[in-house]
Amino acid sequence: MTLFPCTTRRHAFAQFLVCASGCCCGRTDKGKPAVPVSRLKTEWRARRLNPRVQLTIAECLGPCDLVNVVAVFSDDDPIWLGGLVEEQSFVELVLWATASRDASQLLPLPPTLQPHRFQRFTAPPPSPELL
Repeated sequence: MTLFPCTTRRHAFAQFLVCASGCCCGRTDKGKPAVPVSRLKTEWRARRLNPRVQLTIAECLGPCDLVNVVAVFSDDDPIWLGGLVEEQSFVELVLWATASRDASQLLPLPPTLQPHRFQRFTAPPPSPELL
């Protein structure tokens, strides 16, 4: 039996999930910074990124205290970014996706986005009986 019997004709090597609605991300009506969804979609289409680097606009990715969260999935560990409040941060996402598409692999996180990186999941605290 094959480990993964399902197959797809699409051969994307990365997916960018952008939180753009829900309780906080992009909610300007609640005083939160905007997520430029239309601009992201337009740039992704214009640069023809989606066949290799997919863009998904999501509702809620979770860590709501960081606002404007992005998760990037590939064969490597996921990259989580939060607090993307400047328009330039979203420009950097598009540039990173474009450079990655041109290299046919997800490139390392650009230094400009490094300050936004966070660890999404952490190990549970040790059990008291183990201390």
